[in-house]
Amino acid sequence: MALVKIFSGSEIIAMALDAKLQEKEITTLVKNNLQSARVAGFGNTDLAVEIFINEADREKADPIIDDFKMNL
Repeated sequence: MALVKIFSGSEIIAMALDAKLQEKEITTLVKNNLQSARVAGFGNTDLAVEIFINEADREKADPIIDDFKMNL
């Protein structure tokens, strides 16, 4: 299965979106570059957290993502 990046942004917003997707049983992969940079001793940008989903879940996830973005 191919992964599709659906979000790139701050850690707080990423965790909120991840929770919404998990509620609807959509499996996510969260890549937290901010935490990785801290462990390695480097700084990083605000857009350090990315969320990926399986391409097969895209149709199911799109309405959730759109609703989330509208309520930011």
